[in-house]
Amino acid sequence: MWHDLVVVQIPIVEKVVRTVAVYALLLVLFRIAGKRGLAQLNTFDMVVVFLLSNVVQNAIIGNDNSLVGGAIGAATLIAVNSGVTRWLARDPRAARVLEGTPTTVVRNGTLVPGALHSLALRPSELEHAIRIQNGDTVSDVARARLEPDGQLLVTLKAGEQSATRDDVEDLRRRLETIERLLTEIADGRRPSR
Repeated sequence: MWHDLVVVQIPIVEKVVRTVAVYALLLVLFRIAGKRGLAQLNTFDMVVVFLLSNVVQNAIIGNDNSLVGGAIGAATLIAVNSGVTRWLARDPRAARVLEGTPTTVVRNGTLVPGALHSLALRPSELEHAIRIQNGDTVSDVARARLEPDGQLLVTLKAGEQSATRDDVEDLRRRLETIERLLTEIADGRRPSR
């Protein structure tokens, strides 16, 4: 039993190569699938993720069920991902190639023609994202774009945005001025400015 736990049953280099190859393949597949594949996961996306992990498991581990072999595969996967993440943070060109670029889906309250279709994004998903970000309808949106990581960023038109603390403080100061002026008028004094 201990032998099966600690003895790697395939060469370590093969295990590392398998892990890197599967990582690269999945990276390419998700890049081809587009940003929509990384956006909010629906039921179908969850099924794919669960099945995908099972499908590629044997490609990573091969004929090795040892604990050490699994640890080597996991460590390789984490190291490769960490390296790619750091590379993307330093190299904007690599980020554009591997992650893609943002896609504008709404401009000045109007859907960008064909954008939802090309991203396989349903209007209901866009409307939901707008409501989450304090908008009511597409017409409230100055700009909305789907980022390479699948996040939908919505910028509301100025008149549709929520009041800020500064807005509330300015309103409070103005009301205090009005109250002071009304008190002076009620007391028969000439209002001061």
